[in-house]
Amino acid sequence: MRKLPLAIALAALTLGSVVHAADKTDKADKPNDKPDAMLLKPQASETSGTVKVEGKSIDYKAVAGTLVLHGSGDKESEPQVSMFYTAYLKKGVEPGKRPITFIYNGGPGSATVWLHMGAFGPKRVVTSDDSHTPAAPYGLVNNDYSLLDASDLVFIDAPGAGFSRLLADEADKGKRDELMKERKKEIYGVDGDGHAFAQFITQFLSKYNRWNSPKYLFGESYGTTRSAVVANILENEDSVDLNGVILLSQILNFDTSIDGPANNPGVDLPYVVGLPTFAATAYYHHKLPQQPAALEPFLREVEQFAMGDYASALMAGSRLDEARKQQVAQKLHQYTGLPVAYLLKANLRVDGGMFEHELQADGDMTTGRLDSRFSGPSLDPLSKASDYDPQSSAISSAYVAAFNDYVRRELKFGDGLTYRLFADIDHWEFSHKAPGATEALQQSTNVMPDLATAMKTNPNLRISLNGGYYDLATPYFAADYEMHHMPIPANLQKNISYAWYPSGHMVYAHEDSLKQLHDNVARFIGETDNVGKR
Repeated sequence: MRKLPLAIALAALTLGSVVHAADKTDKADKPNDKPDAMLLKPQASETSGTVKVEGKSIDYKAVAGTLVLHGSGDKESEPQVSMFYTAYLKKGVEPGKRPITFIYNGGPGSATVWLHMGAFGPKRVVTSDDSHTPAAPYGLVNNDYSLLDASDLVFIDAPGAGFSRLLADEADKGKRDELMKERKKEIYGVDGDGHAFAQFITQFLSKYNRWNSPKYLFGESYGTTRSAVVANILENEDSVDLNGVILLSQILNFDTSIDGPANNPGVDLPYVVGLPTFAATAYYHHKLPQQPAALEPFLREVEQFAMGDYASALMAGSRLDEARKQQVAQKLHQYTGLPVAYLLKANLRVDGGMFEHELQADGDMTTGRLDSRFSGPSLDPLSKASDYDPQSSAISSAYVAAFNDYVRRELKFGDGLTYRLFADIDHWEFSHKAPGATEALQQSTNVMPDLATAMKTNPNLRISLNGGYYDLATPYFAADYEMHHMPIPANLQKNISYAWYPSGHMVYAHEDSLKQLHDNVARFIGETDNVGKR
């Protein structure tokens, strides 16, 4: 379901509602219990394994564990968060010359099960390409595209998600409840979350003696928002220069979101940057009046129309004359497959949920949001917008089951604990104090200034932007638009590289795209790690 207005952004970037993904009770989950002593101290379980990446064997040490984050100032001795991570460290190499990549999903408040089990971990869960994956047993295979050939990997669960927990070390229940409320207010927001991840990273560098390693951030979805914030904190508060930031399914400025733009009237940009993804989706499902021969040349044509005649028509507002409005509607019909009458009734402004519901409405089918190659039966054929995401429903069970089995059986961690797919967040603070600002903005989040500041204060910082053509959650052209409007000198634009894939939000759900993603990211790390260059 779509909840508006700011709740959109919270629901928009998650794969579903909070799921308690194990059948055992976590003692620390009970609100009336004091946290277990184990949560207040770092934990670690070490195992070993071997992965074959494109035919080459890599021996690694795996560490599944937690680090405890403390407050600052007069609260520096106060434990506030127990952060869970899984690190894969290649054996037989000098740590200081081995790149290390910190990886996380988005949400906000998501566990990093998706990138771990779908993209770059040594094991990969097998799911159907563009349809519902059959129920258990699920396949868990060697990941031929693990990123361990290029970098050590640290998968991090957000505070409150996975095995990560907020901490309130107080014996008195009333005081503990108040402390937990305060903790949620401090951590569950753009800035609090960013500082928590930055603190985790610096602690990890110290614990594992990785301060001199080439360092990378890899975030997906809201994780790209987080990466912009964390990059700036690391660079300019902690003096940690990064070699690169890898962004997958980017959203830096929430004013570009195609989810619920009608709640922000007068800002028509989401319709413009969302149109090419509508066109790609209609192309995939053969809903266009005239099917183009190839996707990418067609998208370049749609992008030109979107930034030209379409943007101009929307900017005209009530001044748009009927003849021109009809012409634009006809062109939109050619590019989206939606009926002209529907487009006119929508005043040329169709948001993501409306498109997902209407594209295949003739068959009472809803189109996927995170990956619009997916489809599923409409829950209510008479709704204005989609009521669920068929892609999320199609694969979530496989990821949850595979990780819960893998973490306990192979990584030897989590016995008696509940793995939370998402943190239980009542409110996420989207206001954000950008670098140089005197106060936090209360409007939509925009962290473009954060990434821009990180790039300007570290002009060697390289950015790799990756996205899927079939992503209706964070459309690829919106990410492209953001990057070409970064407040940076023109000469720093060369530090940004782009790669688009015939897949969705979780690019790696399509195996051919996963291989391309691996190759692109591995090459990016190899070009920027500075090993042997001094």
